[in-house]
Amino acid sequence: MSGHTLITLRRLTSEDAETMAQLANNKKIWDCARDLFPHPYTLEDAGAFIGRTEKEDPAHTFAIVNTKDQLCGVISLMPNEGVYRISSEIGYWIGEAYWGRGIATQAIAQITRYGFEELQLERIYAGVYEFNLASMKALEKNGYIKEGVMRNAVIKNGQILDDHRYAKIRNT
Repeated sequence: MSGHTLITLRRLTSEDAETMAQLANNKKIWDCARDLFPHPYTLEDAGAFIGRTEKEDPAHTFAIVNTKDQLCGVISLMPNEGVYRISSEIGYWIGEAYWGRGIATQAIAQITRYGFEELQLERIYAGVYEFNLASMKALEKNGYIKEGVMRNAVIKNGQILDDHRYAKIRNT
């Protein structure tokens, strides 16, 4: 794959709701997400999520769009509070039709740069379920280091799983 940019990040708008609901209503995506992510994923879910992101100041949730301005997924830096306010957790999902194209890798690169440069974060981290090797690879390609494995830390679909923890520190 060449190094050219496949995607850009922009704010979500109400016009994204229908496409977002179509892409996100996929059990394979839900399997890799937190339970807060609805399944089935409805147009109402998309509208409510977009409504919450429109209130963000500064923005920390973005649409991932391709060169044709088609919504491919969503990526976010979820802010922490108090003594942890210098850190954010990264979360993202890509519509299945766009898997295997390096889109997550590029989106992670862009939001990581934004987090360090614009939000002045010191640390960005991710938790990845043990079976999600594609997500681990996308993080590693962006210089995220596996800090550890939290054994039997999560339950998804009734299955107890390890949670692989990745992080990137500013200026590393």
